[in-house]
Amino acid sequence: MPVQIEKSMHRLNRVFPARLLAFEQVKALIDEFGEVAELGREDRHKLTLIVEELFTNTVNHGHRGDSDAPVSITFEEDKGSVQLIYEDSAPPFDPLAAGKRTDIESTIKERRVGGLGIFITIGLTEQADYCYVEGRNRICLRLVATRS
Repeated sequence: MPVQIEKSMHRLNRVFPARLLAFEQVKALIDEFGEVAELGREDRHKLTLIVEELFTNTVNHGHRGDSDAPVSITFEEDKGSVQLIYEDSAPPFDPLAAGKRTDIESTIKERRVGGLGIFITIGLTEQADYCYVEGRNRICLRLVATRS
């Protein structure tokens, strides 16, 4: 019987300042993780969209502008499942609840402003969880890698 070798888990973690210009460094982390975990182009684009939405919301809404406050981003890949753990020290806010409240069926004139980006972000994932732990917002998102 042939021996099956399971691919080991890949994990990358970095901390960035909550500054819009830091997103270039965040993007480099996404690219590095995509390469190490052998993710396909589509998965790399999904991760970029998801993290960009979370990061810009942290800066613009959580901190009300650029800040030196830390944003921790962790990527883990294990057996085709990718998990993103995103943490910031902005005031407590559950973007997942806000995204679920978005009224996607309303016309543009009727719909309230905000929430659409996180609604789309949630739609790109298989599972999304939020908690506030030790003074930090923690968002855990999981998606299944397609490798395409």
